[in-house]
Amino acid sequence: MPIRSLPETFKGPGLTITAVMLAWAGLTGSAPDALALSDTPSGQALVGQNGEGSMERTPLPDPSAADPSGGWPGGEAMRHDPDGPVPEVLYDFDLLPEPVARMRRLIIEACRSGDLERLRPLIGEGPNATQLTLGPLEGNPIDFLRESSGDEDGQEILAILLEVMEAGFVHLNPGTERELYVWPYFFAVPLEELTASQRVELFKLVTAGDYEEMKSFGAYIFYRAAITPEGRWVYFVAGD
Repeated sequence: MPIRSLPETFKGPGLTITAVMLAWAGLTGSAPDALALSDTPSGQALVGQNGEGSMERTPLPDPSAADPSGGWPGGEAMRHDPDGPVPEVLYDFDLLPEPVARMRRLIIEACRSGDLERLRPLIGEGPNATQLTLGPLEGNPIDFLRESSGDEDGQEILAILLEVMEAGFVHLNPGTERELYVWPYFFAVPLEELTASQRVELFKLVTAGDYEEMKSFGAYIFYRAAITPEGRWVYFVAGD
């Protein structure tokens, strides 16, 4: 599995993690440059494979699962409260509520298809659309994802999303209106406390150099994704 780094655009002399943060937050006035692979070697209907090898259609999430208040969390795809308790790292996807498991499955199927357009019905539109940037997003969300990818067809960003959704996860704010299931768990776990095996998992997403930079910054700031208990895909963002 290739290891992906933070955008190479932000790795020149004198550029800091703060520059990464501002750029990904949309504060530089332009969309983020395409993500580069590390130099380290290392229609609307989605389909799934059944056990006999034939194809079966997987239904899209029920639109009624969307938050009627619109737009939660309103741009707050920030890191978990560093002063709060560290949540348990989970790997058992059977623990996910059915709507969450369903949306995760649809995202993974879309990523594995290699077709960026298959994310469109999952992202949705309007105030309940999946948040893709910490700053304002104007225009087509699929075009935004394609432009954020290191290749012209968007397969790199699909690979990153796939790695995110296959990682361990955390369950945040259970029993509250802000309850979320978030991938990968690095979003909510102090980076300096990662075990050796957890660092191996992290290096599937970022380089060792990125890890040291993020430790200095104080948070994991690469891509993460969240789904509500009702199965709404809230965000897929990078930055802080």
